[in-house]
Amino acid sequence: MDEAVKISAVEMHDLDWKSQLPQMKGLSQTDFPKDVAAMANNGGGLIVYGVNESQKAATDRADVGHFDEGYERALRSAAITAISPPVFGLKVHRLGTEAAQNRAVVVEIAASVDGPHLIYRNELFGAPIRNDSDTVWMKERQIEAMYRARLDERRQATAALDALFNDSSAGRNTGDRAWFIAVAHPRVPRILAHLDRDEARLILQKAVPLALSFAGRGGVHPLESVDVQNPRPGLRRWVAVNTATGERKLWREAWVSVHQNGSVTLATAIGAHQMSRDGYFAGHEVEARAIECAVADFMALTRITADSTGNDGYDVRAGIDWTGTEPLQIMTIDNSGFVYKDVSTPLHRFTPVETSLDARETDAKFRRSVYELARDCVNQGGISNLHLIAMPD
Repeated sequence: MDEAVKISAVEMHDLDWKSQLPQMKGLSQTDFPKDVAAMANNGGGLIVYGVNESQKAATDRADVGHFDEGYERALRSAAITAISPPVFGLKVHRLGTEAAQNRAVVVEIAASVDGPHLIYRNELFGAPIRNDSDTVWMKERQIEAMYRARLDERRQATAALDALFNDSSAGRNTGDRAWFIAVAHPRVPRILAHLDRDEARLILQKAVPLALSFAGRGGVHPLESVDVQNPRPGLRRWVAVNTATGERKLWREAWVSVHQNGSVTLATAIGAHQMSRDGYFAGHEVEARAIECAVADFMALTRITADSTGNDGYDVRAGIDWTGTEPLQIMTIDNSGFVYKDVSTPLHRFTPVETSLDARETDAKFRRSVYELARDCVNQGGISNLHLIAMPD
């Protein structure tokens, strides 16, 4: 910021200087929602509070005063409640110190695929957008074009998930055992650098303990059945190949991939798991705990990959692929820990669960996303409660 003032940096379409923060009281009625929506409608950018400007050029620093977590929550809330559709993933950075009287706040708005973002004033509404360094209102044709772009993006996102899901499920022996397939694709792929083998290895290694923090021991974790130490190259991706080989280990088979654009896929055998030293469940019988572990591993991998590749918003699809003749059954455990299926609802088809999430949100919010995805998966089989993934506070 000091350097920006020194060189008299000029406002642009993705940079807006502000000397003071908007008033916290009645925040939704200030220009803050309009400024955020304008940035989101124009590819994202920064709103910097704490810089005086003249003729749109930075002239000197200005202290914005006290800024606490309550103020930060209010900014995030306004971006959600005062803008339609909401602008999620707002990043707020606090800079400077009270002693130096150079406190500043930087609000970072990511590019959005949900435009146009509208601002309502009573019964009127408008769609703001940045025009170089100015904020203006869209004309009717601009709004029409942005709605068309939103619909096109949704079709492309669905096609991307379809391609990932079909690729991950291809060739699996789904007539012998059910397979859990989960894929995640960044809504706006952003690559910081080309992932090399060491970076892919580090992503896989970090995902293992994070997955165990989501769902501990008590089930089969797919990440423990792939080679996280030696990812192999694939088509614009790194693949952690299955290490569960041999007749006695085949029921643990799993495959994982981390793509260069930040996408993540996981495929793991989830039916016909070992139920005792010498016995196995049938191919259509799936333990709910196995689903929880698979979801935990997949979501951990998605979170670490997002952090490593600079992505945040993801579209996610998780499903169970079973083509055998018997209906799919999801089994739970009783109070003594024994597996039973009396409450299971037979499924002739498992409907894939789809959701959108911010993979770089707070730990608490992300854990809720993990819980909700696992819950939606087991609910289809008539199972109400999770046993390994705790309900977030």
